[in-house]
Amino acid sequence: MSDLTPVDWAPATRDTHLSDDAWALIDEATPPSTRRAYREEWNRFTRWCDTEQRTPLPATAQTLAQYAAHLAGRDLAPSSIGKAMAAITKAHQTAGHGEPDRRGAREVLRGYRRRYARTGGTTKRAPALTLDALRAMVATLDPATLVGVRDRAIIVLGFAMGARRSEIAALNLTDLEPHPEGIQVTVRLSKTDKDGTGRIVAVPYGSNIATCPVRSVAQWREALAHHGRDTGPLFLRIDRHGRLGHVATGKGDPDGRITGETVAAIVRRAAEAAGLDAAQAYSGHSLRRGFATAAYSAPDADLVRIARHGGWKEGSAALFGYLEEVDRWRKNPAAGIGL
Repeated sequence: MSDLTPVDWAPATRDTHLSDDAWALIDEATPPSTRRAYREEWNRFTRWCDTEQRTPLPATAQTLAQYAAHLAGRDLAPSSIGKAMAAITKAHQTAGHGEPDRRGAREVLRGYRRRYARTGGTTKRAPALTLDALRAMVATLDPATLVGVRDRAIIVLGFAMGARRSEIAALNLTDLEPHPEGIQVTVRLSKTDKDGTGRIVAVPYGSNIATCPVRSVAQWREALAHHGRDTGPLFLRIDRHGRLGHVATGKGDPDGRITGETVAAIVRRAAEAAGLDAAQAYSGHSLRRGFATAAYSAPDADLVRIARHGGWKEGSAALFGYLEEVDRWRKNPAAGIGL
Protein backbone atom coordinates (compact mmCIF):
# COMPACT_ATOMS: atom_id res chain seq x y z
CA MET A 1 0.00 0.00 0.00
CA SER A 2 3.02 2.31 0.37
CA ASP A 3 3.12 2.98 -3.38
CA LEU A 4 -0.35 4.58 -3.36
CA THR A 5 -0.50 8.36 -3.55
CA PRO A 6 -2.72 10.38 -1.21
CA VAL A 7 -5.08 10.87 -4.14
CA ASP A 8 -5.56 7.09 -4.34
CA TRP A 9 -6.55 6.94 -0.70
CA ALA A 10 -9.00 9.82 -0.90
CA PRO A 11 -12.62 8.79 -0.28
CA ALA A 12 -14.79 8.91 -3.40
CA THR A 13 -17.24 11.78 -3.41
CA ARG A 14 -18.81 11.45 -6.88
CA ASP A 15 -19.46 7.72 -7.16
CA THR A 16 -23.23 8.19 -7.20
CA HIS A 17 -23.23 11.31 -9.41
CA LEU A 18 -24.64 11.32 -12.94
CA SER A 19 -24.24 14.21 -15.36
CA ASP A 20 -27.15 15.83 -17.15
CA ASP A 21 -25.93 14.24 -20.38
CA ALA A 22 -26.02 10.80 -18.80
CA TRP A 23 -29.55 11.36 -17.49
CA ALA A 24 -30.64 12.58 -20.94
CA LEU A 25 -29.36 9.37 -22.55
CA ILE A 26 -31.09 7.27 -19.89
CA ASP A 27 -34.31 9.10 -20.74
CA GLU A 28 -33.84 8.44 -24.46
CA ALA A 29 -33.52 4.70 -23.79
CA THR A 30 -37.29 4.66 -23.15
CA PRO A 31 -39.84 5.88 -25.75
CA PRO A 32 -41.51 9.23 -24.84
CA SER A 33 -44.98 7.68 -24.62
CA THR A 34 -43.69 5.02 -22.22
CA ARG A 35 -41.89 7.65 -20.15
CA ARG A 36 -45.11 9.62 -19.82
CA ALA A 37 -47.07 6.53 -18.79
CA TYR A 38 -44.39 5.52 -16.29
CA ARG A 39 -44.28 9.02 -14.83
CA GLU A 40 -48.05 9.01 -14.30
CA GLU A 41 -47.92 5.58 -12.66
CA TRP A 42 -45.02 6.62 -10.45
CA ASN A 43 -46.83 9.76 -9.34
CA ARG A 44 -49.90 7.70 -8.41
CA PHE A 45 -47.72 5.29 -6.43
CA THR A 46 -45.91 8.06 -4.51
CA ARG A 47 -49.22 9.74 -3.63
CA TRP A 48 -50.53 6.43 -2.30
CA CYS A 49 -47.32 5.96 -0.30
CA ASP A 50 -47.74 9.43 1.24
CA THR A 51 -51.28 8.57 2.29
CA GLU A 52 -50.28 5.17 3.69
CA GLN A 53 -47.08 6.52 5.31
CA ARG A 54 -44.89 4.14 3.31
CA THR A 55 -41.53 4.71 1.61
CA PRO A 56 -41.74 4.68 -2.19
CA LEU A 57 -38.01 4.47 -2.93
CA PRO A 58 -36.75 1.94 -2.23
CA ALA A 59 -40.07 0.18 -1.70
CA THR A 60 -40.27 -3.00 0.35
CA ALA A 61 -41.81 -6.22 -0.93
CA GLN A 62 -44.71 -5.66 1.46
CA THR A 63 -45.35 -2.16 0.14
CA LEU A 64 -45.48 -3.42 -3.45
CA ALA A 65 -47.77 -6.31 -2.53
CA GLN A 66 -50.10 -3.95 -0.66
CA TYR A 67 -50.14 -1.49 -3.56
CA ALA A 68 -51.01 -4.29 -5.98
CA ALA A 69 -53.90 -5.22 -3.67
CA HIS A 70 -54.96 -1.56 -3.58
CA LEU A 71 -55.10 -1.43 -7.37
CA ALA A 72 -56.99 -4.73 -7.48
CA GLY A 73 -59.52 -3.19 -5.11
CA ARG A 74 -60.24 -0.57 -7.75
CA ASP A 75 -61.28 -3.33 -10.20
CA LEU A 76 -58.55 -2.45 -12.66
CA ALA A 77 -57.64 -4.89 -15.42
CA PRO A 78 -54.76 -7.16 -14.40
CA SER A 79 -52.70 -5.75 -17.27
CA SER A 80 -53.05 -2.25 -15.79
CA ILE A 81 -51.66 -3.46 -12.47
CA GLY A 82 -48.79 -5.11 -14.31
CA LYS A 83 -47.99 -1.81 -16.03
CA ALA A 84 -47.96 -0.02 -12.68
CA MET A 85 -45.48 -2.56 -11.29
CA ALA A 86 -43.30 -2.14 -14.39
CA ALA A 87 -43.22 1.64 -13.88
CA ILE A 88 -42.23 1.25 -10.22
CA THR A 89 -39.50 -1.22 -11.18
CA LYS A 90 -38.15 1.15 -13.82
CA ALA A 91 -38.01 3.99 -11.27
CA HIS A 92 -36.00 1.83 -8.87
CA GLN A 93 -33.58 0.71 -11.56
CA THR A 94 -33.05 4.24 -12.84
CA ALA A 95 -32.37 5.47 -9.30
CA GLY A 96 -29.73 2.78 -8.85
CA HIS A 97 -31.66 0.57 -6.42
CA GLY A 98 -31.90 -2.41 -8.74
CA GLU A 99 -35.08 -4.39 -9.23
CA PRO A 100 -37.36 -4.34 -6.17
CA ASP A 101 -38.70 -7.53 -4.64
CA ARG A 102 -41.98 -8.10 -6.46
CA ARG A 103 -42.62 -11.69 -5.42
CA GLY A 104 -45.48 -10.74 -3.10
CA ALA A 105 -46.98 -8.40 -5.69
CA ARG A 106 -46.85 -11.17 -8.30
CA GLU A 107 -48.75 -13.51 -5.99
CA VAL A 108 -51.35 -10.81 -5.35
CA LEU A 109 -51.71 -10.27 -9.08
CA ARG A 110 -51.92 -14.02 -9.77
CA GLY A 111 -54.74 -14.35 -7.27
CA TYR A 112 -56.49 -11.30 -8.70
CA ARG A 113 -56.28 -12.69 -12.25
CA ARG A 114 -58.09 -15.82 -11.11
CA ARG A 115 -60.77 -13.77 -9.34
CA TYR A 116 -61.06 -11.43 -12.33
CA ALA A 117 -61.63 -14.34 -14.71
CA ARG A 118 -64.01 -16.11 -12.32
CA THR A 119 -66.21 -13.03 -11.97
CA GLY A 120 -66.46 -12.51 -15.74
CA GLY A 121 -63.70 -9.98 -16.25
CA THR A 122 -62.11 -9.99 -19.67
CA THR A 123 -59.02 -8.32 -21.07
CA LYS A 124 -60.02 -5.65 -23.55
CA ARG A 125 -58.34 -6.14 -26.89
CA ALA A 126 -58.44 -3.90 -29.90
CA PRO A 127 -60.34 -5.78 -32.62
CA ALA A 128 -58.44 -6.73 -35.76
CA LEU A 129 -59.26 -4.47 -38.68
CA THR A 130 -60.59 -6.48 -41.62
CA LEU A 131 -60.02 -5.45 -45.23
CA ASP A 132 -63.74 -4.70 -45.62
CA ALA A 133 -63.63 -2.47 -42.54
CA LEU A 134 -60.48 -0.79 -43.83
CA ARG A 135 -62.16 0.02 -47.16
CA ALA A 136 -65.23 1.36 -45.38
CA MET A 137 -63.08 3.61 -43.19
CA VAL A 138 -61.07 4.96 -46.13
CA ALA A 139 -64.29 5.70 -48.01
CA THR A 140 -65.29 8.19 -45.29
CA LEU A 141 -62.12 10.28 -45.72
CA ASP A 142 -62.29 13.39 -47.91
CA PRO A 143 -59.42 13.29 -50.46
CA ALA A 144 -59.86 17.02 -51.06
CA THR A 145 -58.67 17.91 -47.54
CA LEU A 146 -55.29 17.70 -45.86
CA VAL A 147 -56.79 15.71 -43.00
CA GLY A 148 -58.40 13.22 -45.36
CA VAL A 149 -55.21 12.67 -47.36
CA ARG A 150 -53.08 12.31 -44.23
CA ASP A 151 -55.48 9.98 -42.42
CA ARG A 152 -55.81 7.67 -45.43
CA ALA A 153 -52.01 7.43 -45.71
CA ILE A 154 -51.68 6.67 -42.00
CA ILE A 155 -54.36 3.97 -42.01
CA VAL A 156 -53.35 2.09 -45.15
CA LEU A 157 -49.58 2.40 -44.60
CA GLY A 158 -49.92 1.32 -40.97
CA PHE A 159 -51.99 -1.67 -42.03
CA ALA A 160 -49.63 -2.65 -44.88
CA MET A 161 -46.62 -2.49 -42.55
CA GLY A 162 -48.28 -4.23 -39.61
CA ALA A 163 -46.81 -1.31 -37.71
CA ARG A 164 -47.19 -0.23 -34.13
CA ARG A 165 -48.75 3.18 -33.71
CA SER A 166 -45.50 4.53 -32.24
CA GLU A 167 -43.61 3.33 -35.32
CA ILE A 168 -46.01 5.15 -37.63
CA ALA A 169 -45.69 8.38 -35.65
CA ALA A 170 -41.88 8.16 -35.61
CA LEU A 171 -41.45 7.93 -39.39
CA ASN A 172 -39.51 10.67 -41.17
CA LEU A 173 -39.65 11.55 -44.84
CA THR A 174 -36.11 10.24 -45.25
CA ASP A 175 -37.23 6.83 -43.95
CA LEU A 176 -39.09 6.15 -47.21
CA GLU A 177 -37.20 5.02 -50.28
CA PRO A 178 -38.85 4.44 -53.69
CA HIS A 179 -38.63 0.97 -55.21
CA PRO A 180 -39.89 -0.33 -58.58
CA GLU A 181 -42.39 -2.52 -56.73
CA GLY A 182 -43.44 0.02 -54.10
CA ILE A 183 -41.57 1.71 -51.24
CA GLN A 184 -39.05 0.57 -48.66
CA VAL A 185 -39.69 1.94 -45.19
CA THR A 186 -36.97 2.04 -42.55
CA VAL A 187 -38.30 1.57 -39.03
CA ARG A 188 -35.50 3.01 -36.92
CA LEU A 189 -36.88 2.23 -33.47
CA SER A 190 -39.51 -0.15 -32.18
CA LYS A 191 -40.73 -1.77 -29.00
CA THR A 192 -38.76 -4.98 -29.63
CA ASP A 193 -35.67 -3.21 -30.99
CA LYS A 194 -34.29 -1.52 -27.89
CA ASP A 195 -30.86 -0.84 -29.43
CA GLY A 196 -32.17 0.87 -32.56
CA THR A 197 -30.84 -1.70 -35.04
CA GLY A 198 -33.78 -0.91 -37.29
CA ARG A 199 -35.58 -2.95 -39.92
CA ILE A 200 -36.61 -2.35 -43.52
CA VAL A 201 -40.22 -3.05 -44.45
CA ALA A 202 -41.09 -3.57 -48.12
CA VAL A 203 -44.50 -2.09 -48.93
CA PRO A 204 -45.83 -3.15 -52.36
CA TYR A 205 -48.37 -1.41 -54.55
CA GLY A 206 -51.96 -2.33 -53.74
CA SER A 207 -54.44 -3.69 -56.28
CA ASN A 208 -57.12 -1.21 -55.17
CA ILE A 209 -56.27 2.46 -55.83
CA ALA A 210 -58.32 3.67 -52.85
CA THR A 211 -56.38 1.53 -50.37
CA CYS A 212 -52.99 1.37 -52.09
CA PRO A 213 -50.40 2.37 -49.47
CA VAL A 214 -47.82 3.47 -52.03
CA ARG A 215 -50.20 5.80 -53.88
CA SER A 216 -51.72 7.08 -50.62
CA VAL A 217 -48.31 8.01 -49.23
CA ALA A 218 -47.30 9.59 -52.55
CA GLN A 219 -50.40 11.81 -52.47
CA TRP A 220 -49.60 12.85 -48.89
CA ARG A 221 -46.00 13.64 -49.81
CA GLU A 222 -47.24 15.82 -52.67
CA ALA A 223 -49.38 17.73 -50.19
CA LEU A 224 -46.37 18.18 -47.90
CA ALA A 225 -44.22 19.42 -50.77
CA HIS A 226 -46.92 21.92 -51.72
CA HIS A 227 -46.58 23.32 -48.18
CA GLY A 228 -42.79 23.46 -48.39
CA ARG A 229 -42.21 20.33 -46.31
CA ASP A 230 -39.51 18.09 -47.77
CA THR A 231 -37.71 17.07 -44.57
CA GLY A 232 -38.66 16.13 -41.05
CA PRO A 233 -41.60 14.02 -39.84
CA LEU A 234 -43.67 12.11 -42.40
CA PHE A 235 -46.94 12.65 -40.56
CA LEU A 236 -47.72 16.03 -39.05
CA ARG A 237 -50.42 17.46 -36.86
CA ILE A 238 -53.16 19.49 -38.51
CA ASP A 239 -55.02 21.92 -36.30
CA ARG A 240 -58.68 22.87 -36.56
CA HIS A 241 -57.75 25.80 -38.77
CA GLY A 242 -56.09 23.48 -41.27
CA ARG A 243 -52.57 24.59 -40.37
CA LEU A 244 -50.00 21.90 -41.05
CA GLY A 245 -47.60 21.04 -38.25
CA HIS A 246 -48.81 23.91 -36.07
CA VAL A 247 -48.24 23.28 -32.37
CA ALA A 248 -49.59 25.48 -29.60
CA THR A 249 -46.95 26.82 -27.24
CA GLY A 250 -45.88 24.19 -24.74
CA LYS A 251 -47.91 21.43 -26.37
CA GLY A 252 -46.72 18.49 -28.46
CA ASP A 253 -43.46 17.98 -30.26
CA PRO A 254 -41.80 21.17 -31.52
CA ASP A 255 -41.49 19.73 -35.04
CA GLY A 256 -45.26 19.17 -35.28
CA ARG A 257 -44.99 15.39 -35.39
CA ILE A 258 -48.08 13.35 -34.57
CA THR A 259 -48.03 10.96 -31.64
CA GLY A 260 -49.09 7.35 -31.24
CA GLU A 261 -52.21 8.65 -29.52
CA THR A 262 -52.99 10.64 -32.68
CA VAL A 263 -52.82 7.45 -34.75
CA ALA A 264 -55.25 5.75 -32.38
CA ALA A 265 -57.64 8.71 -32.55
CA ILE A 266 -57.52 8.72 -36.37
CA VAL A 267 -58.39 5.02 -36.55
CA ARG A 268 -61.18 5.40 -34.01
CA ARG A 269 -62.62 8.44 -35.76
CA ALA A 270 -62.67 6.72 -39.16
CA ALA A 271 -64.26 3.60 -37.65
CA GLU A 272 -67.03 5.69 -36.12
CA ALA A 273 -67.60 7.55 -39.40
CA ALA A 274 -67.88 4.19 -41.19
CA GLY A 275 -70.47 3.01 -38.66
CA LEU A 276 -68.47 -0.06 -37.70
CA ASP A 277 -69.71 -2.22 -34.87
CA ALA A 278 -67.94 -1.46 -31.58
CA ALA A 279 -66.22 1.47 -33.28
CA GLN A 280 -65.02 2.84 -29.96
CA ALA A 281 -62.96 -0.31 -29.42
CA TYR A 282 -60.88 0.21 -32.57
CA SER A 283 -57.45 1.69 -31.99
CA GLY A 284 -54.05 2.03 -33.59
CA HIS A 285 -53.33 -1.57 -32.60
CA SER A 286 -56.23 -2.70 -34.80
CA LEU A 287 -54.04 -1.97 -37.83
CA ARG A 288 -51.33 -4.31 -36.58
CA ARG A 289 -53.71 -7.11 -35.64
CA GLY A 290 -55.58 -6.69 -38.89
CA PHE A 291 -52.41 -7.06 -40.94
CA ALA A 292 -51.39 -10.22 -39.05
CA THR A 293 -54.73 -11.97 -39.52
CA ALA A 294 -55.12 -10.87 -43.16
CA ALA A 295 -51.58 -11.94 -44.06
CA TYR A 296 -51.98 -15.29 -42.31
CA SER A 297 -55.29 -15.91 -44.10
CA ALA A 298 -53.59 -15.58 -47.50
CA PRO A 299 -53.04 -18.84 -49.44
CA ASP A 300 -49.23 -18.67 -49.32
CA ALA A 301 -48.91 -17.36 -45.76
CA ASP A 302 -45.38 -17.55 -44.35
CA LEU A 303 -45.29 -17.16 -40.58
CA VAL A 304 -41.60 -16.22 -40.50
CA ARG A 305 -42.05 -13.52 -43.14
CA ILE A 306 -45.12 -12.14 -41.34
CA ALA A 307 -43.16 -11.87 -38.08
CA ARG A 308 -40.18 -10.18 -39.72
CA HIS A 309 -42.38 -7.78 -41.66
CA GLY A 310 -44.22 -6.60 -38.55
CA GLY A 311 -41.22 -6.68 -36.21
CA TRP A 312 -42.49 -9.45 -33.92
CA LYS A 313 -39.92 -11.41 -31.95
CA GLU A 314 -39.34 -15.01 -32.91
CA GLY A 315 -41.95 -17.14 -31.16
CA SER A 316 -43.99 -14.06 -30.20
CA ALA A 317 -46.93 -15.08 -28.01
CA ALA A 318 -48.80 -11.95 -29.13
CA LEU A 319 -48.48 -12.88 -32.81
CA PHE A 320 -49.54 -16.48 -32.19
CA GLY A 321 -52.54 -15.14 -30.31
CA TYR A 322 -53.62 -13.14 -33.36
CA LEU A 323 -53.16 -16.11 -35.68
CA GLU A 324 -55.14 -18.37 -33.38
CA GLU A 325 -58.18 -16.29 -34.32
CA VAL A 326 -57.73 -17.51 -37.90
CA ASP A 327 -56.88 -21.14 -37.06
CA ARG A 328 -59.67 -21.44 -34.51
CA TRP A 329 -62.04 -22.18 -37.39
CA ARG A 330 -59.81 -22.81 -40.38
CA LYS A 331 -57.94 -25.63 -38.61
CA ASN A 332 -60.51 -26.60 -36.01
CA PRO A 333 -59.63 -30.10 -34.66
CA ALA A 334 -63.31 -30.87 -33.95
CA ALA A 335 -64.35 -30.32 -37.56
CA GLY A 336 -64.66 -33.39 -39.73
CA ILE A 337 -64.37 -35.99 -36.97
CA GLY A 338 -67.89 -37.30 -37.49
CA LEU A 339 -69.87 -35.46 -34.86
